[in-house]
Amino acid sequence: MDEIKGIEGKEQRKILFRLLSYTKPHMKTMVLAFSLLLLTTIGDVLGPILIKIFIDDHLRPGNLEFEPLFALGAAFIGIQIMNVLVSYFQLLKFQEIALKIIQQLRVDVFTKVQKLGLRFFDKTPAGSIVSRVTNDTEAIKDMFVSVIVTFIQGAFLLAGIFIAMFILNVRLALFCLIILPILFYIMQTYRRYSSIFYQDMRERLSQLNAKLSESLQGMSIIQVFRQEKRLRQEFGNINEEHYHAGMKNIKIDSLLLRPAIDLVYVFALIMILSFFGITSFNSPIEIGVIYAFISYLDRFFEPVNQMMMRLSMYQQAIVAASRVFKLVDETELSPEQPENAKKQIQEGEIEFRNVSFSYDGKRDILKNISFTAKPGETVALVGHTGSGKSSIINLMMRFYEFERGEIFIDGQSIKSYSKEELRVKMGLVLQDPFLFFGTIKDNIRLHNHELSDQEIVDAAQFVQAHAFIEKLDNGYNQQVVERGSTFSSGQRQLIAFARTIAANPKILVLDEATANIDTETEEAIQFALEKMRKGRTTIAIAHRLFTIQDAELILVLHQGEIVERGSHQELLAKQGLYHKMYLLQNSSGEKVGDVV
Repeated sequence: MDEIKGIEGKEQRKILFRLLSYTKPHMKTMVLAFSLLLLTTIGDVLGPILIKIFIDDHLRPGNLEFEPLFALGAAFIGIQIMNVLVSYFQLLKFQEIALKIIQQLRVDVFTKVQKLGLRFFDKTPAGSIVSRVTNDTEAIKDMFVSVIVTFIQGAFLLAGIFIAMFILNVRLALFCLIILPILFYIMQTYRRYSSIFYQDMRERLSQLNAKLSESLQGMSIIQVFRQEKRLRQEFGNINEEHYHAGMKNIKIDSLLLRPAIDLVYVFALIMILSFFGITSFNSPIEIGVIYAFISYLDRFFEPVNQMMMRLSMYQQAIVAASRVFKLVDETELSPEQPENAKKQIQEGEIEFRNVSFSYDGKRDILKNISFTAKPGETVALVGHTGSGKSSIINLMMRFYEFERGEIFIDGQSIKSYSKEELRVKMGLVLQDPFLFFGTIKDNIRLHNHELSDQEIVDAAQFVQAHAFIEKLDNGYNQQVVERGSTFSSGQRQLIAFARTIAANPKILVLDEATANIDTETEEAIQFALEKMRKGRTTIAIAHRLFTIQDAELILVLHQGEIVERGSHQELLAKQGLYHKMYLLQNSSGEKVGDVV
C-alpha cells in the first residue's frame, strides 16, 4: 500500500479559506444567519441567569411573590420559544447557503473537467474523476451544512458562557480557562492523525470507484474471458484496505472524541465543586451561583462535544476539498486557441510540415511528418498498429498540443483559428461512435437548433440510415439508451455519419469509419462516402485498403514515419510495404481484411 501523507495545518487553513471564498456571493444571507445565531446564543446564556435569580432571590419559604415570579417565568418561557423559532430560521439560512455553495462548486469542477486535455484522461481513471465530482463534493457539502454551523454556533455560545461566568464569579471563571488549552491540545492531536487516515480512506474510495467503473464498462469482456474471480479479488483487496483505513478512523474517534472530552468534563466538574466546597468554610455560598456554573459547564461541553464530533466531518471535508481543488487546479488543459480569432476556414487545404510528437515527452510517436491535402482531396493513412495514424488525427483535431513542426489550414497555422471555427468546419467519425442518452433525432442534431427536422432526415437519407430508422417503433424519436447499446455497431455508425453530415463540415476526418459495418451496409455506404467527400478535404484512416483505392494520396506509416506515399496504383507498382499489405488482405480470399 502506498504511503499516505496527511495534510499539514498550513495547507488545511489554505484549503479552508478557499472554501470560505465561495461564501462571498451570499454575504447578505450570511449576515442575516449570523444575526439569528447571535440571538439564539443570547437566549441560551440568559436561561441559567434567570434560574439563578429565581433560586437566590425568590426561592424562600413563605416569600413567593407572584409578580416577580410570573415575570421570570414568562421571560424564561418566552426566551425558549424565541430560541426554537430563531434556531429554525437560522439553520434554514445556513443550509440554503451551503447547498448553493456546493451547487456552484460542482459546476466549477464539471466545467474544469470539460476543459481538460486528453493527456489528463489518458492517465486518470474515469472512476477517480467521478469520485471527486460526486463523493468528494458531497463531503464538502456536509462540512458547510453541519460543521461550519456547529463551529460558529459553538464559538458564539462558548464566548457567551465565559462572559456569564465572569459576571457570576471572576476567580472561578479564571480557573475554568484551564480547560481551553487541554481541549485545544486534544483537537490538534485529533486533527494531525485523522488527516492521514481520512486521506487514506478517500484514496481507497476513489480506487473502488475506478475499479467499479472499469468493470461495468468491460463487463462483456470480463464474462467472456471468465475474469469474474480475479476482479472480485482485486475489488476485495481494495475494499479491505478501505476497511482498515476506516477502522483506524474509528479507533481515533473512539479515543479522542467523546471519551477524552468527557474526562475533561469530569475534571472541570470536580474543580468547580471543590472550589465551592473550600470557599464554603469562609463564606456562605449562593445555591443559584452553583446551579448556574454547573449549568454553564454542561452547556459549555455540549458545543465542545458537538464540535469534536463534527471535527471528523471537517477532516473528511478538508481531505475531499484538497482532491477537488487538485482537479480544479489541473494544468493539463486541452490546447488553447484564440477565442476571438476572425479567421475562417474557406478551402480546407491541410498541410503538415515536419511535425514530430510524443505523448510522454520521451519517445516520439510521429517523426517529421510532412504532407499536403489539397481542397477536395482525400488523403488516406494506412499502416500497422502503433504506426501513428490516430496520432495525426489527434493533432489535427487539436486534442493534443504539439511543439515541433507546424500544421496549416488554408496556409494559416492551425493554432491561429478559434476552437469554435475548427469544431464547426471539421467533422469527425470514429471507429467506435458514441451516442448520447436521448433520441436518434437528438443524437443527429446535437442541440444545434438551427437544424430542422427535415434536414436531419435528409442527412440520414444521405448516409443510408433512414431505411432502418423509419422501421423503428418511434422512428427518429426512438429512445437511445446509454452509449446506444440497443443498436448494432453498424446502426450506431450510420447515426454517427448522419450527425457529421448534418453539421456540413468543410474537412472530413474518418477514423476507420466503416470498420464496424457489415459488408452489405458497407457497400451501400461507400456510395454515400463518395458523395460526402465531394467538395470536402478528407483525411481517412483505413485498415481495409479497398475502401481508399480512389484516394488522391495514400500515406503508408511505419513506426511514426511516412515510408511510402502515392496513389493506389503507384504504391502497388513500388512493391513495398503497401504492396505486402494489399497481398495479405487479398490472399485471405476476402474482399476486405484487417491489417491492424
